[in-house]
Amino acid sequence: MTELVILTEEPSAGDLLDGLLPRLLPEGWTFRCFPYEGKQDLEKRAPTLVRAWQNPDAAFVVLRDQDSGDCRDVKARLVARFDDPHKRPILFRIACRELEAWIVGDLHAFAEEFSVPTAAKAMAKAKFRNPDTLGSCYLELGRFVPGYQKRDGARRMGRLLDPQRNASPSFQAFCDGVRKISS
Repeated sequence: MTELVILTEEPSAGDLLDGLLPRLLPEGWTFRCFPYEGKQDLEKRAPTLVRAWQNPDAAFVVLRDQDSGDCRDVKARLVARFDDPHKRPILFRIACRELEAWIVGDLHAFAEEFSVPTAAKAMAKAKFRNPDTLGSCYLELGRFVPGYQKRDGARRMGRLLDPQRNASPSFQAFCDGVRKISS
């Protein structure tokens, strides 16, 4: 494999991954992100793209938010929709509860990028120790930066998120999965 094809439910996920993936993939690997317009669009159209993909050396990652669903059910439903006749590797990852949990998982980088030192200090609070359990990380980021925008934040943070210190278990699972599928 030398090509990683990432299928996401929204453009902001692709924006974040554009900054993150060059640091995770080994030399010689390329990647392309294909954002969809929501969960239903991803689940309906992405399996067709995988089946039609011509590169036999491609591997795929399907990334979707958990939102309010049960993580295992969301993943099982995704897996059931994808059938690749070429039997190429497909990694399914769920951002718990939403992609912004990955940003909250590294509030040190967020504090530096957005010049809000209070965000870095918030990492000591119990509620931020596992951002995957927060109700709405997007709202939490908006408390630190009024007017916070998903796409702008994703673009800025993708290149800064540190897999070594990120507190989000779903971010860690994503990074570990990408490393394994590309090794």
